[in-house]
Amino acid sequence: MSQKPSSPCIIDWGTVVNKEDMRRLLNDLSRVQYQHNLEGKLQSEGEGWIMEIFLDPQQATLIANHTLYLNLQSFDYLEIGKTPQQETCFDLIQDQRTLRIIPLSNPLKDQENAPALDDATLEEMVTRVLSSKWDLSLDDDESF
Repeated sequence: MSQKPSSPCIIDWGTVVNKEDMRRLLNDLSRVQYQHNLEGKLQSEGEGWIMEIFLDPQQATLIANHTLYLNLQSFDYLEIGKTPQQETCFDLIQDQRTLRIIPLSNPLKDQENAPALDDATLEEMVTRVLSSKWDLSLDDDESF
């Protein structure tokens, strides 16, 4: 009897090689601390915002001016681990290069601080957006 292998299950630590899994892990991060190591030596570090996570063999990973544009094609795999201070970290690894990403935002705390929207408020917001779009389309139809 042939059994299909089960998908990997990674909880709190491990190695991720699938690019889409890597994207899902990093996609909800916003403000982060980063450390760039080459051959085990710290090259640079800082804080920034992850602006985009993408897969494109023709584009570079870019980190400048406190913004990160992460091309997962720039890395072979991702390791999930903990810093010595027990913070979750994501190490993007390619050959002798490691880009460590440490989240500075916490999804549990962010969710607690988010304002709750009741159904009536949400419905009013949607109505306003649709109404403004309708007004814009009417303005486009008018000839001047």
